Amino acid sequence: MSTDAPETRIVDAYRVACDGGEGALGHPRVWLQIPQTVGWVECPYCDAKLVHRDFEGKV
Repeated sequence: MSTDAPETRIVDAYRVACDGGEGALGHPRVWLQIPQTVGWVECPYCDAKLVHRDFEGKV
């Protein structure tokens, strides 16, 4: 049995919301702050990696 890799999304803002997508099958909406020194943040619910466009391909 294999596990799917967490989703990676490219975003345009340093403050982003994640609700897991999939409507009622997602998770509560959380607001996350991407550190400008790192360029990405991971959602604590669904492990999605949210990468700011300025850091695309660098992380």
